[in-house]
Amino acid sequence: MVLAISVEGVHKRYGDKQALAGLDLEVAGGTVHAVLGPNGAGKTTAVRIMSTLLRHDGGTVRVAGHDVAADPAAVRSRIGLLGQHAALDEELAGRQNLEMFGRLHHLGARRAGRRADELLERFGLADTGRKAVKQYSGGMRRRLDLAASLITDPEVLFLDEPTTGLDPRGRAEVWSAVRSLVGGGTTVLLTTQYLEEADQLADRITLIDGGRVAAEGTADELKALVGADRIVVVLRDAARLAEAARLLPDPLVDPDTLTLSFPVEDRMAGLARTLRTLQEAGVEAADLAVRRPTLDEVFLHLTDREEVAA
Repeated sequence: MVLAISVEGVHKRYGDKQALAGLDLEVAGGTVHAVLGPNGAGKTTAVRIMSTLLRHDGGTVRVAGHDVAADPAAVRSRIGLLGQHAALDEELAGRQNLEMFGRLHHLGARRAGRRADELLERFGLADTGRKAVKQYSGGMRRRLDLAASLITDPEVLFLDEPTTGLDPRGRAEVWSAVRSLVGGGTTVLLTTQYLEEADQLADRITLIDGGRVAAEGTADELKALVGADRIVVVLRDAARLAEAARLLPDPLVDPDTLTLSFPVEDRMAGLARTLRTLQEAGVEAADLAVRRPTLDEVFLHLTDREEVAA
């Protein structure tokens, strides 16, 4: 396996705060690798270090075959970065934005223009390239921003929460663009707050918490950590959530959706037992089902985010 990114024992502190505490990460070339974690887990710090925007305190980081500390210029020439906020000029047309990025990368006027046209076509924006960016939808802006990050045809592309704030249609547009990139051989490291996004796009997923790796594997491998089948209960009354959590066998709880879930070996017996337990306590369920675990449940399980107020 050829590694596009290798991170070994990386530490980073901001004053008294330990942002990264011995982070290890390997990303195979030509794949999508997602990095998940709760707020403050160290995702953005890790991306900033790997993309040479921030120096780490300890450990080693190699991207596209080069050490980010010893040879940052070589790394920068081989990577692209799409941050959480669009870096576009709203008043300029889409094509003008791409030409500007090309000129900033010293492509020259003619080459920058050709590259702009190539990228507009590649991302389905050729018909809107002459329009001002302020007239673009959210998904179109993000696709244009993604195109700008590819102006130099990077080997490795860092996407830091690329679909934050987009509606489902906009996210789907960006997902399609990312898939096409990987099909062309680009390596993508993706941080995201949308677990469905990692499930849809990533070949492998690393979950970090407290600045270190909590788990790593494919989506199916991570889901297996929580159990093969799970009973899922959705309550009608939020006031009964804490009571239901005490009645059921060590459930994962999502207070936002009034959902409790827990592993089960015998599907039918487990459903019958759960229904009987809730009925005897007078707790009404809006829905009761058996299904495979989700990445949301893996996240809750491994980052200990299942607390419910009594």
